Amino acid sequence: MAYMIDMRRLRVLRAVAYHGTVTAAAKALHFTPSAASQQIRQLGRELGVTLLEPNGRRVRLTPAARSLLAHADAIEAQWERAEVDLRSADDQPAGLLRVAGFPVAVSTLLAPMTTALRARYPRLTVEIRETEPKDSFDLLFEGAVDLAIVEATTNNPPPSDVRFDQRPLVDDTFDLVVPATHRLAGRDTVDLAETADECWIAPIPQSTCHGHVFSACSAAGFTPNVVHRALEWNAIAHLVAYGLGFALVPRLAYLAPHLPIVRVPLGDGAPRRKLLTCTRGGGHQHPAAAAALDELHRLAPAVAADASPGGIDRSEVRVSKDHEHSEQSHSATRAGHRRQQRNRARGR
Repeated sequence: MAYMIDMRRLRVLRAVAYHGTVTAAAKALHFTPSAASQQIRQLGRELGVTLLEPNGRRVRLTPAARSLLAHADAIEAQWERAEVDLRSADDQPAGLLRVAGFPVAVSTLLAPMTTALRARYPRLTVEIRETEPKDSFDLLFEGAVDLAIVEATTNNPPPSDVRFDQRPLVDDTFDLVVPATHRLAGRDTVDLAETADECWIAPIPQSTCHGHVFSACSAAGFTPNVVHRALEWNAIAHLVAYGLGFALVPRLAYLAPHLPIVRVPLGDGAPRRKLLTCTRGGGHQHPAAAAALDELHRLAPAVAADASPGGIDRSEVRVSKDHEHSEQSHSATRAGHRRQQRNRARGR
């Protein structure tokens, strides 16, 4: 017997498995719980099986539902590829592309990417959505966004998960950020161990970057003396500017250019976070998504290689300190001449 599966109903069942409950799935899909349950019951009738069964005051997926779900992710990915084939007949990306990313990705990658795509493909509309990294996979799964930039963490779905296509984008290196007046500000590189006795400003514990800071300091042989914590990178930069401590800041994080701070690259073993692009399984072949991915891969390495986005350039600090040293030398020389003149006058 051949079955005709309604993809919309199958997506509701997948959402229940993904979110854990009918209520959570319904909320994600903007359904009422009763409407979501009805969609699943109707799917079960079409297939001649029961997909939900009572479990106390709640319901749970039946073995038949789990058997169906074993194939559903591959079916969804194949459906994405079918949509790609249909749209590929038009060689120009067009329509709506919805992209998401955490704040740094939005400001330094997605914003310039969107400007470039608008200029190149006038029939393509890009919508940017700032989101927490942990929410990006939910938004992709629910069909709320088409492409996201995420950080590679152990909390992500595994690369083998066919629901998502995760691909490396760029490694984002962390730099040491110090006050412009500090003795380390003019250095070409700094060994992190040299900062063991300094006060530190760290991201809040809920941030994934919090772990990067502590892991890097631990590898350098010390536990940082954290005296201040902040969420936003520019808030951290302002605390550094006021001389309240050092910080490790990812290179993609653009800091305010007027601040009296300096980014100093770390030596070998500098911490870095891996950024990924993510689409639904098969979605990376969509013409609009493919164009966005191409632009991101062109843009990201150049941005990540720039060691001075914001603050004061190290060369300016070196010039200033060299000038100060030169002035001090000239002053000492002039003072010596005056002493010699006074001594000669006394001798007369």
